[in-house]
Amino acid sequence: MDVTNGAQSSLAATLADDGGPYGIVLPIVGLALVCLIIGAFWLGKRRTDEEPPPPSPEEQPVKPDRRTHIEETGTHGGDAFPTDGRRLSPHQLSDRGGEVAPPEADPPRDPR
Repeated sequence: MDVTNGAQSSLAATLADDGGPYGIVLPIVGLALVCLIIGAFWLGKRRTDEEPPPPSPEEQPVKPDRRTHIEETGTHGGDAFPTDGRRLSPHQLSDRGGEVAPPEADPPRDPR
């Protein structure tokens, strides 16, 4: 049974018929890549084995009794733009809205 359909001189028939240099070079390149991957895995495993083990629960750091970081929240400075329609230059914009606004004055207490 002839399945070539008369394409004896086609590229597929030529490559399938004769391996040429590809028949020798490609298996060597494939073998080199497999050896490279195995070597990289082996080297990574050796480096992992040389690392110290993780600390035991007794060696873990102790949590402090009080907070060591206080996050500051509050309203930010005014970011309103001029209402008279004029434009602001880049040097006038500076850090608009990024600075923290001063705290408002406490309301007076009732002297009872």
